[in-house]
Amino acid sequence: MSEVSCKDRFDFMNQDELKQAVARAAIDHLVDGAVVGVGSGSTVALFIRELGQIRNRFKGAVSSSELSTRLLREEGIDVLPLEAVGSIPVYVDGADEIDPGLRMIKGGGGALTREKIIAAIAERFVCIVDQSKVVPVLGGFPLPVEIIPMAGRQLISAFGRLGAEARWRKGYFTDNGNPILDVHGLMIDDPVGLETELNQWPGVVTVGLFARRGADVALVSDPKGILTLTL
Repeated sequence: MSEVSCKDRFDFMNQDELKQAVARAAIDHLVDGAVVGVGSGSTVALFIRELGQIRNRFKGAVSSSELSTRLLREEGIDVLPLEAVGSIPVYVDGADEIDPGLRMIKGGGGALTREKIIAAIAERFVCIVDQSKVVPVLGGFPLPVEIIPMAGRQLISAFGRLGAEARWRKGYFTDNGNPILDVHGLMIDDPVGLETELNQWPGVVTVGLFARRGADVALVSDPKGILTLTL
């Protein structure tokens, strides 16, 4: 992972202000006149607010969650169905963790399936995070897995055989109507291999590993400024 640039200094900013700064920096990576792919989460919510200030520069947005859809519409931004969009030059989203290969764990907010669908067709994935999300090895953050309910018991046992503990996310269902297992105790030194394996387990809808399609660039808010990271 290489550091491309670092601009401005934010030594006296708190975490919320750093999130605001990195959300603002993502605007520079968008393509005028195109549709914008929009993820979900607290940093993306700030990005949506920034997007609303320049909404006339874009055709509209494709959204990864019902919450992001509501926030986009509150900003006066047209939300388009994915099937009506020919291409998405840039998708902007956050991450719960991101490693030096720009592979990520996502899904802490529960929108992992729709996020992965949009990321798969985007030409460029811009990940916006604060410095605490950059880790040497994925797995400190529990891995979210959206599942079919009837498979829950067998999947919990299967993760146990990997030495991990899968727990139901209590009282939560995704926008697709499915529950999530949060898997604790994984140190993911082969993200692509694990994602490939878990995708084949019966009952798994989506695993929150974004490794086969990772980020193209990460904008990281840091006390020294906004770091732009690429492979």
